[in-house]
Amino acid sequence: MALLELKRRGSTFLFVVVVVGHIVLISAQVTSKSGLPLLQEVTFGLVAQVQRAGAAVSDGLVSGWHGYVDLRGVRERNAQLQRDLDAAKIRLQQERAAAARSEELAQLLDLKSRTNFAVAAAEVLAGSATPEFRTITIGKGKADGLKPDMAVVSPNGVVGRVILPSAGAAKVQLLVDRNAAAGALIERSRAQGVVVGSGDERLQMDYVSEVSDVVAGDLVVTSGIDGIYPKGFVIGRVEAVEKSGGAYRRITIKPAVDFRSIEEVLVVLTPSAGDATQGSSE
Repeated sequence: MALLELKRRGSTFLFVVVVVGHIVLISAQVTSKSGLPLLQEVTFGLVAQVQRAGAAVSDGLVSGWHGYVDLRGVRERNAQLQRDLDAAKIRLQQERAAAARSEELAQLLDLKSRTNFAVAAAEVLAGSATPEFRTITIGKGKADGLKPDMAVVSPNGVVGRVILPSAGAAKVQLLVDRNAAAGALIERSRAQGVVVGSGDERLQMDYVSEVSDVVAGDLVVTSGIDGIYPKGFVIGRVEAVEKSGGAYRRITIKPAVDFRSIEEVLVVLTPSAGDATQGSSE
């Protein structure tokens, strides 16, 4: 049975091969409307389809590669533009800092030219690490003539006093330090008192008589009676006035100097004779 089935399948396959062969021979002899053999036209059509598919794949690959290259180029250009923008921002910040420093130095030179006593300009090197002791370190010291209790000022007003000079640097106690004090007066009414630090960003003016004429907004300046700060330097403005009990008022002052952003100061080396005479006569 198996042998008969195998012979039958072989006969069927042979028959199919013979039929296909006859069809191919007939197609080779039969011509189409274009005058070409039908077999050649069919074969050309099949080959053309294969070529078209291959060309489409090739075009897709080429287009994809060019797209990748273009995208990579765009990314590189964007990255370069971002780097250029960052560099421009840095230059702008540097120019702003230079302009601000130039303006501060100009104000410092203007103050120096308007004072009647010898001063030394100094750069602020560092600030205090703890809020309990409000100090700064400046880049001038004993070698530059600095001594303890010399007044330190800025174009905006009083900064503090030298407390510890070394050879090339000095520690300055800021006026807002809770252990700092300065003789002061109200510029408008000439009411006198003592300005003391509170450890924060405000000052207090003590020992001002209850009957003294003091209102919010009044300018407070140094009186010169403490022997440290020359007379007439700005301390700040009165922010609040209240009765503290007894015969005195409690006065809160907003300092004229922003102690958090001091960069350059002037150290008063020797008050002029004219200043001392003016202080004693008034």
